[in-house]
Amino acid sequence: MKLSDLHTGEKGIIIKVLGRGAFRKRIIEMGFVKGKEVEVVLSAPLKDPIVYKIMDYEVSLRKNEANLVEIITEKEAKKIQEEEDLDQLTILNDDWREVAIQKSKTIRVALIGNPNSGKTSLFNIASGARERVGNYSGVTVDAKEGTFKYNGYTFKLTDLPGTYSLTAYTPEELYVRKQIAEGGPDIIINVVVASNLERNLYLTTQLIDMDVPMVIALNMYDELEHAGASLDYNNLSRMIACPIVPTISKTGKGTEELFDEVISVYEGNNPVTRHIHINYGEVLEKAIKKVSKVLKENDLSESIPPRYLSIKLLENDSEVEKYVQSLPNASLIIAERDAGVKEVVSFMKEDCETVFTDARYGFIEGALKETYKEGKSDLLKTTRMIDFLVTHKFWGYPIFFLFMFLMFEGTFLLGEYPMQWLEALVNWFSGFINTSMSEGPLKDLLVNGIIGGVGNVLVFLPNIIILYLFISFMEDSGYMARAAFIMDKFMHKMGLHGKSFIPLVMGFGCNVPAIMATRTIESRNSRLITMLINPLMSCSARLPVYVLLIGAFFNEHKGLMMFFLYFTGVILAVIMARIFKKFLIKEEDIPFVMELPPYRMPTSKAIFRHMWDKASQYMRKMGGIILFASIIIWFLSYFPQDRTENKQYEQQIAQIESMFQKSPEQNAERERLITEEEHRMRQEHQKNSYIGRIGQFIEPALQPLGFDWKISVSLLSGMAAKEIVVSTLGVIYTGEDDNETSLKQHLLTEKKDDGSPAFTPWIVISLLLFVLIYFPCVATIAAIKNESGSWKWAAFTVGYTTLLAWIVSFIVYQTGTLLCGNIL
Repeated sequence: MKLSDLHTGEKGIIIKVLGRGAFRKRIIEMGFVKGKEVEVVLSAPLKDPIVYKIMDYEVSLRKNEANLVEIITEKEAKKIQEEEDLDQLTILNDDWREVAIQKSKTIRVALIGNPNSGKTSLFNIASGARERVGNYSGVTVDAKEGTFKYNGYTFKLTDLPGTYSLTAYTPEELYVRKQIAEGGPDIIINVVVASNLERNLYLTTQLIDMDVPMVIALNMYDELEHAGASLDYNNLSRMIACPIVPTISKTGKGTEELFDEVISVYEGNNPVTRHIHINYGEVLEKAIKKVSKVLKENDLSESIPPRYLSIKLLENDSEVEKYVQSLPNASLIIAERDAGVKEVVSFMKEDCETVFTDARYGFIEGALKETYKEGKSDLLKTTRMIDFLVTHKFWGYPIFFLFMFLMFEGTFLLGEYPMQWLEALVNWFSGFINTSMSEGPLKDLLVNGIIGGVGNVLVFLPNIIILYLFISFMEDSGYMARAAFIMDKFMHKMGLHGKSFIPLVMGFGCNVPAIMATRTIESRNSRLITMLINPLMSCSARLPVYVLLIGAFFNEHKGLMMFFLYFTGVILAVIMARIFKKFLIKEEDIPFVMELPPYRMPTSKAIFRHMWDKASQYMRKMGGIILFASIIIWFLSYFPQDRTENKQYEQQIAQIESMFQKSPEQNAERERLITEEEHRMRQEHQKNSYIGRIGQFIEPALQPLGFDWKISVSLLSGMAAKEIVVSTLGVIYTGEDDNETSLKQHLLTEKKDDGSPAFTPWIVISLLLFVLIYFPCVATIAAIKNESGSWKWAAFTVGYTTLLAWIVSFIVYQTGTLLCGNIL
């Protein structure tokens, strides 16, 4: 808690002093240091300022100053000891200072840097977390937190989204700035790419303006050395008054030294750290001082330096201006700002924001001129050679579509054998349970419910892993950013721009993080359109349905059919984006600005960790929602049990057996008749079960698409998660015959009630397209609601995708059947 939260007569032990600069120095000199006891003596009549007793003397602080002193009470100390068991500490004779001292060794660290600077890799190395790492901007779309212990300190590490600056241009910039100002990290690690210092240090200059305690991680230092360049980072650190540590986050080199410097800065004994101002030149400095003087007339929080507010006001930052409007003398501040802007523009012949930007780059250029010596970058040369081919105006698109085709073909070819092994394992386990247990509901639940449902989804795990192998390689290598680059003109025709392409391609993996990744798009309306069309991208949850149906009915053209489905999703997304842009969400175009990072060979560790994460996520899904859904589907298909009807079929089977008792040579005919009767019994039972009744109720709506009630029920259950379509088909079909028959074989031989095939090529294509388009899963709907801020757009997405799925499937099935019949 904060010192300002204590009431008269209450005591606390100081954990740490926040704030910065002169205030922090002054208050520490007055005795407010960690481990010291402080007591509230009295408050002024208006509750501000407050008199505190520390070191046997009394001192008054304003409430906003006391708010920057973090303390712990005896009650809190005891609670922490009980809950967290801090190093097995014991509180003896009311001496709870030890808990406060231990608590003071918790350091909140925020990782801040440009997109693709290696922040998340550093976060993973330091904290042991497994966050996604990619070689393009926008991978980290939210703050990630991790905790680890080092050298007697507990580090609470936060990986903030990548940002190029701290202006009010993108949601990431605003989010990062808010976290610095309000989240109160004790130390900031500014991750800077060593091979691109000039651009990366621009963000550093803005952090210097915010006057935050900072350590610079000079990341990817091996690339700088490999290029033959050199940097006197010790001299540079003295110039900018901030420790600099070379790191290689890919291998973890320099990580320990980095956190040693963090501890040094936190404890206030780092020889380099001091408060500096970037000199913006006589004209700007004069305007800054005038605005700061008026700002200081207010009771400002120490967490936001007046100089920083003045700079942002002069840069016409809308968010800072909104904050200033809440101050008592807002009109005077704005008037002084306007006068300063007018003077700067008059003298410099440029707008204020441009002048500040030029001054910052001038400061960086001057510092690097004294400390940095260029080399020859082989990495950049290699990047340009590859880019000449993959971004070529003629070859760029064929190469991209070739990558896509190879990804889908590889998903089948490489996944075929492990899929067969898993399928054989599932069948063996099903057969073992079938022969080991006596007949009854429990056996039926295990064999036809759990194994038939979950097992038929499990077999597609290798395909999921291989798909993510390809996606991970494209992301980590840097090719994904090139795909966005070459698709910019195409996206522009859709009313979007190239940056929308990355969330759409991410949708091939999972729609949920893809929708979250739309935060990197500056325009809210472009962001919203990208969210609305993202569910049309075939996520990995649909892959089991594709692999099952394509493998059964289009085995000779598997890769081509898969490419057709993904390509159809993209085309539909184009069409819907144009419609939304024209009739629903209109806005002027915004510039396409995106970094093209150098190509980097992905590490096998990063790729396999990504694959393992997705595999474990898939397994958790099977043990969660898919298992639950399979049990529900089994229950609905098993009950109610009609004893009278079952008895009639059992009597007919007994009559058949009695007819052939004296004719052993006709055993084959007897088995055939009994099998047909048992099949009719199961068909009749399924039709009259709860799930059969539900299916027959919704069947008329989907019958024009070629679907019978069984397919209709599987689509209904797939609204929760698309994999459940497969588990539902498994529960409905695999319980009909012997357990040695695979689900694919069942689908090939299944008949409708009228005797016609339940699955023809055109029905299968219609079903595949319906699964591609209809009703996003529940998690995707929730993501759209959260990112758009309204249930309206989530409900709209559900409605338009389901209607579009019906229309497309209807046209394909009816046209195909009419023109080609059942021959494809």
